[in-house]
Amino acid sequence: MTTPASPAALAFVWPVRVYYEDTDAGGVVYHANYIRFMERARTEFLRHLGFELNLLEREQRLIFAVRDLNVDFRRPARLNDLLEISVDFEAVRAASLLFVQQVSRDGQLLCAGRVRVAALSADSFRPMAIPEFMLERLECFQSG
Repeated sequence: MTTPASPAALAFVWPVRVYYEDTDAGGVVYHANYIRFMERARTEFLRHLGFELNLLEREQRLIFAVRDLNVDFRRPARLNDLLEISVDFEAVRAASLLFVQQVSRDGQLLCAGRVRVAALSADSFRPMAIPEFMLERLECFQSG
Protein backbone atom coordinates (compact mmCIF):
# COMPACT_ATOMS: atom_id res chain seq x y z
CA MET A 1 0.00 0.00 0.00
CA THR A 2 1.30 3.45 -0.76
CA THR A 3 0.10 6.64 0.82
CA PRO A 4 1.64 10.07 1.08
CA ALA A 5 3.77 10.60 4.16
CA SER A 6 4.08 13.99 5.78
CA PRO A 7 7.64 15.02 4.79
CA ALA A 8 7.85 13.12 1.53
CA ALA A 9 5.28 13.63 -1.17
CA LEU A 10 5.95 10.11 -2.35
CA ALA A 11 6.70 7.45 0.24
CA PHE A 12 5.84 3.82 0.71
CA VAL A 13 4.04 3.18 4.01
CA TRP A 14 3.81 -0.16 5.81
CA PRO A 15 1.49 -0.58 8.85
CA VAL A 16 2.75 -2.30 11.99
CA ARG A 17 0.72 -3.14 15.10
CA VAL A 18 2.58 -3.11 18.44
CA TYR A 19 2.29 -6.40 20.34
CA TYR A 20 3.44 -7.42 23.83
CA GLU A 21 6.55 -9.00 22.33
CA ASP A 22 7.58 -5.56 20.99
CA THR A 23 7.53 -3.81 24.37
CA ASP A 24 9.99 -3.61 27.24
CA ALA A 25 9.48 -3.65 31.01
CA GLY A 26 8.43 0.01 30.87
CA GLY A 27 5.53 -0.79 28.55
CA VAL A 28 6.94 1.01 25.53
CA VAL A 29 8.41 -0.34 22.30
CA TYR A 30 11.95 -1.57 22.94
CA HIS A 31 14.38 0.60 20.95
CA ALA A 32 15.80 -2.22 18.80
CA ASN A 33 12.31 -3.11 17.60
CA TYR A 34 12.01 0.17 15.71
CA ILE A 35 14.94 -1.05 13.62
CA ARG A 36 13.12 -4.35 13.01
CA PHE A 37 10.00 -2.43 11.94
CA MET A 38 12.07 -0.34 9.51
CA GLU A 39 13.75 -3.46 8.09
CA ARG A 40 10.37 -5.05 7.41
CA ALA A 41 9.08 -1.90 5.74
CA ARG A 42 12.17 -1.69 3.49
CA THR A 43 11.70 -5.34 2.54
CA GLU A 44 8.02 -4.75 1.73
CA PHE A 45 8.93 -1.63 -0.23
CA LEU A 46 11.31 -3.66 -2.41
CA ARG A 47 8.65 -6.37 -2.78
CA HIS A 48 6.15 -3.67 -3.81
CA LEU A 49 8.58 -2.68 -6.57
CA GLY A 50 8.82 -6.32 -7.68
CA PHE A 51 12.09 -7.29 -5.99
CA GLU A 52 12.08 -10.42 -3.83
CA LEU A 53 15.25 -10.58 -1.73
CA ASN A 54 15.56 -14.36 -2.00
CA LEU A 55 15.26 -14.20 -5.80
CA LEU A 56 17.81 -11.39 -6.04
CA GLU A 57 20.23 -13.56 -4.10
CA ARG A 58 19.55 -16.69 -6.10
CA GLU A 59 19.28 -15.18 -9.59
CA GLN A 60 21.52 -12.09 -9.42
CA ARG A 61 23.86 -13.21 -6.60
CA LEU A 62 22.99 -9.89 -4.93
CA ILE A 63 22.36 -9.23 -1.25
CA PHE A 64 21.95 -6.01 0.70
CA ALA A 65 23.64 -5.34 4.03
CA VAL A 66 23.15 -2.39 6.36
CA ARG A 67 26.29 -0.28 6.17
CA ASP A 68 25.23 2.70 8.24
CA LEU A 69 22.25 3.34 10.49
CA ASN A 70 21.19 6.46 12.36
CA VAL A 71 18.00 6.55 14.42
CA ASP A 72 16.46 9.53 16.23
CA PHE A 73 13.97 8.43 18.90
CA ARG A 74 11.45 11.18 19.69
CA ARG A 75 8.35 9.69 21.34
CA PRO A 76 7.44 6.23 22.59
CA ALA A 77 5.06 3.80 20.94
CA ARG A 78 2.96 1.60 23.21
CA LEU A 79 1.09 -1.68 23.21
CA ASN A 80 -1.59 -1.94 20.51
CA ASP A 81 -0.55 1.26 18.72
CA LEU A 82 -0.96 1.10 14.96
CA LEU A 83 2.23 2.52 13.50
CA GLU A 84 2.99 3.67 9.98
CA ILE A 85 6.52 2.97 8.81
CA SER A 86 7.42 5.11 5.79
CA VAL A 87 10.17 4.32 3.33
CA ASP A 88 11.71 6.75 0.91
CA PHE A 89 15.24 7.27 -0.27
CA GLU A 90 17.45 10.24 -0.81
CA ALA A 91 20.31 8.63 -2.73
CA VAL A 92 20.63 5.82 -5.22
CA ARG A 93 24.25 5.04 -6.00
CA ALA A 94 25.89 2.36 -8.11
CA ALA A 95 26.37 0.02 -5.14
CA SER A 96 24.29 1.49 -2.31
CA LEU A 97 20.91 2.94 -1.40
CA LEU A 98 20.29 5.56 1.29
CA PHE A 99 16.82 5.15 2.77
CA VAL A 100 14.97 7.72 4.85
CA GLN A 101 12.38 6.21 7.17
CA GLN A 102 9.88 7.42 9.72
CA VAL A 103 7.75 5.71 12.32
CA SER A 104 4.52 7.61 13.00
CA ARG A 105 1.31 7.13 14.93
CA ASP A 106 -1.78 9.11 13.96
CA GLY A 107 0.40 11.55 12.02
CA GLN A 108 2.78 12.14 14.94
CA LEU A 109 6.45 11.39 14.31
CA LEU A 110 7.83 8.90 16.85
CA CYS A 111 11.13 7.91 15.30
CA ALA A 112 13.18 8.85 12.24
CA GLY A 113 16.01 6.94 10.64
CA ARG A 114 18.50 6.98 7.81
CA VAL A 115 19.75 3.62 6.61
CA ARG A 116 22.44 3.05 4.00
CA VAL A 117 22.46 -0.44 2.54
CA ALA A 118 25.35 -1.73 0.47
CA ALA A 119 24.86 -4.02 -2.51
CA LEU A 120 27.12 -7.03 -2.07
CA SER A 121 27.99 -10.13 -4.00
CA ALA A 122 26.35 -13.11 -2.30
CA ASP A 123 29.49 -15.10 -3.09
CA SER A 124 32.29 -12.79 -1.94
CA PHE A 125 30.46 -10.25 0.26
CA ARG A 126 32.30 -7.56 -1.71
CA PRO A 127 30.50 -4.50 -3.13
CA MET A 128 28.81 -5.00 -6.47
CA ALA A 129 26.83 -2.77 -8.79
CA ILE A 130 23.08 -2.72 -8.38
CA PRO A 131 21.61 -4.21 -11.59
CA GLU A 132 20.38 -1.67 -14.13
CA PHE A 133 16.80 -3.02 -14.07
CA MET A 134 16.65 -2.29 -10.33
CA LEU A 135 18.11 1.19 -10.69
CA GLU A 136 15.55 2.04 -13.38
CA ARG A 137 12.61 0.95 -11.23
CA LEU A 138 13.96 2.76 -8.16
CA GLU A 139 14.44 5.94 -10.17
CA CYS A 140 10.85 5.69 -11.47
CA PHE A 141 9.60 5.52 -7.89
CA GLN A 142 11.84 8.41 -6.86
CA SER A 143 10.67 10.67 -9.68
CA GLY A 144 7.02 9.78 -9.14
